[in-house]
Amino acid sequence: MAKVCEICGKGSGVGFKVSGSYRHTKRRFKPNLQTVSALVNGARKRMTVCTSCLKAGKVQKAG
Repeated sequence: MAKVCEICGKGSGVGFKVSGSYRHTKRRFKPNLQTVSALVNGARKRMTVCTSCLKAGKVQKAG
């Protein structure tokens, strides 16, 4: 399964590691994804959601 938020579509980003000698090598920035049980149309569903969507209240957790 891809590392993508099911709500907002946030995925991995790319950039550079920069060493002390200012040498650049590629790296990836991964989103903080959590697997949660959420209520979708009144039913329970397991979803992969980023923490910014959880914090913003875009997901109603089943509990």
